[in-house]
Amino acid sequence: MAAVTISADARQDPRRWWALGALVASMLVLGFDMTILNVALPTMAARLGASTGEQQWMADAYVVVFAALMLPAGLLGDRFGRRRMLMAGLGIFLAGSLLGTLADDVSLVVVARAVMGMGGALVMPLAMAVLPALFEPGERTRAVGIVSAASALGAPLGPIIGGWLLDHFWWGSIFLINIPMAAIGIAACLFLLPETRDPASPRVDAVSTALTAAGLGGLIFGIIEAPGRGWGDPLVLGTLAGGAVSLTALVLRERRMTRPMLDLPLLRDRAFFLNAMAATLVMFVLSGLMFVLPQYLQAILGNDAFGTGLRMLPMMGGLLVAAKGAEPVVRRFGARAVISGGLVVLAFAAILGSRTGIDSGYGFTALWLSVAGLGFGFAVVPSMDSALGALPVERAGSGSGLLMTVRQVGSALGIALLGSLLAAAYTDRLDTEGLPGPAADAAGDSVVAAHGIAER
Repeated sequence: MAAVTISADARQDPRRWWALGALVASMLVLGFDMTILNVALPTMAARLGASTGEQQWMADAYVVVFAALMLPAGLLGDRFGRRRMLMAGLGIFLAGSLLGTLADDVSLVVVARAVMGMGGALVMPLAMAVLPALFEPGERTRAVGIVSAASALGAPLGPIIGGWLLDHFWWGSIFLINIPMAAIGIAACLFLLPETRDPASPRVDAVSTALTAAGLGGLIFGIIEAPGRGWGDPLVLGTLAGGAVSLTALVLRERRMTRPMLDLPLLRDRAFFLNAMAATLVMFVLSGLMFVLPQYLQAILGNDAFGTGLRMLPMMGGLLVAAKGAEPVVRRFGARAVISGGLVVLAFAAILGSRTGIDSGYGFTALWLSVAGLGFGFAVVPSMDSALGALPVERAGSGSGLLMTVRQVGSALGIALLGSLLAAAYTDRLDTEGLPGPAADAAGDSVVAAHGIAER
């Protein structure tokens, strides 16, 4: 590899810690942007008249684009300059946030979220990739830990920040908060980060990128639209089939490539495959739950947005406690036992959650949320560590990219499948007898709409 060499003087520049602060701010924004929207969805649905399917698209547009573009984003940074592309990613993220702030209908919000996903896909891998240019190996571990912690800290902050903003400002403020932080990140990159690139990096495979986006988009579209249109609807069947064909073509193409974008042969490694699937399953459940839970807390239990954010803390608290305590437990019992135990705990929490009803109250909900958080933490931390540990040194980069991609796919599918399950169950049990036609149609769109009609 012919990567640019950074002098020792550059790595001793005291401004490197200011640069790290800018990267931390960028990752913090990405971290809470993954959860801040969830607590806002009921409010946005009421203001914009969004159906359950449209709410799913507002959440999933970001994740689908993020998953499709994250791997080529890393290659773009290698080829054209990591600082340049990191600044471009922050600029795109800023533009998407501005569009979301000004949006006045569902379609514009979905477009804004997709644009933000495009920017986030550039920022996430490149924020890590520039660290070797800033820090010597002795400091690099600490820097990586700080940046990773910023992203993790954003998840529990998202619902709280989002709830506070919604209680004091209009719903577009959840996007507005991104703008100054992204602008600071761009300025810091411009003045504090050195430029690095790898001229020997392979070209971005536009065809594989397009197949990835088409495959994921087709599957997600079909799953989201099926409850409303019916599984036999020609459009649903067509998009599901198109998504499957696109993903099949992607696999066949990648197998023929000398330097593939997706390092699919790694999935034949049993240790990597099983741990990657465990991490993906956790993200599937976590993302789906984060989509469904705010609607229950607001529409059923009657909490405001800020109260909803606070009431989601037991799950985040359990996750953080388990994540911090996972390492000594793994040393004592082994990673396989801890991951299996975490998944069992998560399944138990899901069983408890399925028993939640209108009269259950928040106490019962807080109980199973705490249990779910523990299951998440004990499953995802050792599974991620074990998956990365199973990679050959020379394939660590491609393997970590593949791992992050399948996790994002799990998130997208979790929102789509669990949201569609909610929509189907809700529609089947909804009794609109006695309501005039327009009110009955509106109530059938979403839980939030029905709640609004009931309050009139």
